[in-house]
Amino acid sequence: MTLADLPLLAVGETGTHRAICPHDCPDGCSMLVSVEDGRATGVRGDPDHPFTRGGLCVKVNNYVDRVYSPDRVTTPLRRSGPKGSGRFEPISWDEAIAEITSRFRAVVAEHGAEAIMPVSYLGTQGTLNGLNVGDPFFNKLGATVAERTFCDSGASTAYVMSLGPTAGVDPESLVHSRYIVIWACNMVSTNLHLWPFVAEAQKRGAKVVVIDPVKHRTAKRADWHIPICPGTDGALALALIHVILAEGLTDAEYVAEHTVGVEDLEKRVRDCTPEWAAAETGVPAEDIRTLAREYAAGQPSMIRIGVAIERHSGGGQTVRAISCLPGLVGAWRKPGGGLLALPLWAFPVNWDALSQPQLRPEGTRVVNQYLLGKALTGELGLDPGIHALMVYNANPMIVCPDQEKMVAGLSREDLFTVVSEQFLTDTAQFADIVLPATTQLEQLDVMFSWGHFYIGLNRPSIAPVGEAIPNTELFRRLAAAMGFDDECFGMTDEELIEQAYDWGAPALQGITPKSLAKTGWARLTLPDADHYAPHDIGGFPTPSGKQEFASAAAAGGNFVLPLFRQGSNEAQPGGEVDPLPHYIPPAHSDYPLHLVSPKAHAFLNSSYGNLGAQQRVQGEPSAIVHPADAETRGIVEGSLIRVFNERGEFLVKVKVSDEVARGVVLASMGQWRSQAKGLATVNAVNPTEFADLGNAPTFSDTRVEVEPA
Repeated sequence: MTLADLPLLAVGETGTHRAICPHDCPDGCSMLVSVEDGRATGVRGDPDHPFTRGGLCVKVNNYVDRVYSPDRVTTPLRRSGPKGSGRFEPISWDEAIAEITSRFRAVVAEHGAEAIMPVSYLGTQGTLNGLNVGDPFFNKLGATVAERTFCDSGASTAYVMSLGPTAGVDPESLVHSRYIVIWACNMVSTNLHLWPFVAEAQKRGAKVVVIDPVKHRTAKRADWHIPICPGTDGALALALIHVILAEGLTDAEYVAEHTVGVEDLEKRVRDCTPEWAAAETGVPAEDIRTLAREYAAGQPSMIRIGVAIERHSGGGQTVRAISCLPGLVGAWRKPGGGLLALPLWAFPVNWDALSQPQLRPEGTRVVNQYLLGKALTGELGLDPGIHALMVYNANPMIVCPDQEKMVAGLSREDLFTVVSEQFLTDTAQFADIVLPATTQLEQLDVMFSWGHFYIGLNRPSIAPVGEAIPNTELFRRLAAAMGFDDECFGMTDEELIEQAYDWGAPALQGITPKSLAKTGWARLTLPDADHYAPHDIGGFPTPSGKQEFASAAAAGGNFVLPLFRQGSNEAQPGGEVDPLPHYIPPAHSDYPLHLVSPKAHAFLNSSYGNLGAQQRVQGEPSAIVHPADAETRGIVEGSLIRVFNERGEFLVKVKVSDEVARGVVLASMGQWRSQAKGLATVNAVNPTEFADLGNAPTFSDTRVEVEPA
């Protein structure tokens, strides 16, 4: 019997159950859950899943420890001490729902519905319980619309401007690549299950290049690491285009037949010489020429961009420039060639059915969650101000910038805060009501992926621990208590699954919720990775049907894609955008060092930052400083340092290493504030300005100074 023949077990039945990892990660791993007498005893990767291949990462391979942690929130709680004290008393669900709805009604009566704001992201990535689960409720309520552009909004906007909403490359096809550029992505730590495909290509003779300010785990496994000054990737991309065009390294036939705007692009990059880019990026001019020549010659060539590529002032235009490269050299012609960003576009998700945007009153205001600290402290001048906050699938105290303002805002006695959570996170510590949320082993969901072409059904393996409930049930209860009787609020999880996807779409031919219940997962109905080259003869979903070096979509202005806005079903104009890629330097600052704050190896954003096994792997919070920068500041290995700028400061131990380029400091994010020295983490110093496209964050524009503490 194969794993595909596993019997459909009842919840809690002894045996092996199927599940899908819930986290905001491109790998979307298929898991097998061992259950004995109603209790989960272990999880492991599904060996039959072509992407998971039997392995899980350090974040989730002990997932049952999270499920049964003694620190788990298992009953509704009401605050019994000062805000931030972490003192709570248990209450019933009826009491919790009654208090929430009573306080919401009071806020609406006194200030209007826009004085209530939801805050959510991808603490779980499920279609039902993830990004959009609360949207119908808050749209019906008329609450402030929460714009969620922390991750990939700018890059996706740029990608769509150039290539359209295409899934593009099959990640598994990387085994066929001859030249692989991994740009701003620590794949081994944040996209681990893609690495075996890269390693196989490397074994077959492909050259692997990593472009990153940090010599991280992935860079150490590459054939060539190119350190670059943070925020200058756009200059490097334009110089690569310059060399490819100036030296006649293009695939002239592909450019002529399947692209538009090459003449304008050539004019744009005429002065973007390797020497110019070298002065901006710190990458030697001859290295830039070598990279351009090798990339153009090494067909099929592949570029994998990471989320970090967008996180600076010119992040959107950087992705616009990088997107030009595959079209210029004809990399799209064969499997293993092109640009890998978000395969998510292949999944026929019915976003409007999930968000119910028609319930939202016309003209409802929008506040970006990136500015939450300013919103809560009155700095945005909102009228009405925010008087009630509901947080779910998120921990804004750790992921938002302006940490000092977050503390001040959440400490307001006049702010009624509800948090649905599995643990008393740094945000939950400031809540008035905390609600117990289920883990993935306790809930039903359908899982898409932004890193491969497999859809999966997560069936509950065990009964909920304590009184925990899924997000779907939470909002059903709140809607009923508020008297909302629209059809969407009465749907069961099974009915929501039927509505959430276009199950008759070509990509889902032969795949149904019923078939997924038996098999656990299925590949979208697409050609296999050995034959999948969707743009070998063009066919891009752009206005012209071609790859657009000069973008027609740019005429619509700087817009936020529907995926990133609560219930939005149309692009939002935000000023004219140059149709051609160009370079925007990093933001200027009087502070001398560039701070980068990548995701930690053992945490997923702030998830697992409180669990012992992951803390031991990650090690004590630290910052990496280049030896030359340490020497001039009298900083020695292992000492405590102060990292600061005009926005705030945090204290960490220092690691002195040339893993970072000179002038760069690395301090990974994810550590909990309550466990940090000085009660501050890296987000105490990060900026709140937006990047050029998609309202993307600018974490990589952070400039700091460091000194012995």
